[in-house]
Amino acid sequence: MAYPSQLGFQDATSPLMEELLHFHDHALMVVLLISVLVLYIIMVMVTTTLTDKLILDSQLVETIWTIFPAFILAAIALPSLRVLYLMDEIDSPHLTIKTVGHQWYWSYEYTDYEDLNFDSYMTPTQDLAPGQFRLLDVDFRMVVPTETPIRVLITAEDVLHSWAVPSLGVKTDAIPGRLNQTTFLVNRPGVFYGQCSEICGANHSFMPIVIESIPLPYFKNWTYLMMEDE
Repeated sequence: MAYPSQLGFQDATSPLMEELLHFHDHALMVVLLISVLVLYIIMVMVTTTLTDKLILDSQLVETIWTIFPAFILAAIALPSLRVLYLMDEIDSPHLTIKTVGHQWYWSYEYTDYEDLNFDSYMTPTQDLAPGQFRLLDVDFRMVVPTETPIRVLITAEDVLHSWAVPSLGVKTDAIPGRLNQTTFLVNRPGVFYGQCSEICGANHSFMPIVIESIPLPYFKNWTYLMMEDE
């Protein structure tokens, strides 16, 4: 389970989030090396006693400090573009789920099943069971099968919302009158937490997202039981 209270990034639970973490580490290392180089040059310039008033310019130095940053920018931009295209790629999803943002809860429609839809409200503090997270757990979780490409269609009924689950690397705006889509694949069973990431009103912080990933045979049993309840 990805713990929402931990510092820094949550543990990656999808291939896309793993790519985002790798790119973050790559960019951070480049920034660290640049910072060390600049700090070293500043220290040398401040402490040196060597001066030469006859030096007016140096074309070699100017060429180096023009070309070298261009290579650095390319080293950051190319992996960034790769991850960006991976985030937009939706290839043969096995399951489609429509999620609608309301003030202030989410509703889910499993569009591959005729009668499977439900609302997901935050669990009140007085109803929390031992081990549940305050302000993060819900009464009905969005259940998905493990290791299965999932497409999520996202919209809103009233105002702007944002459907975000950090451990999956997913964050997509829910806009009234517009249907956005995103995709993810959960590579292990677990429970993963998110929240609306758009300031959508007075109870903005009270519409959490909970995704539960279970093996495919258990998911089939869950859908059968849910449709029976309907």
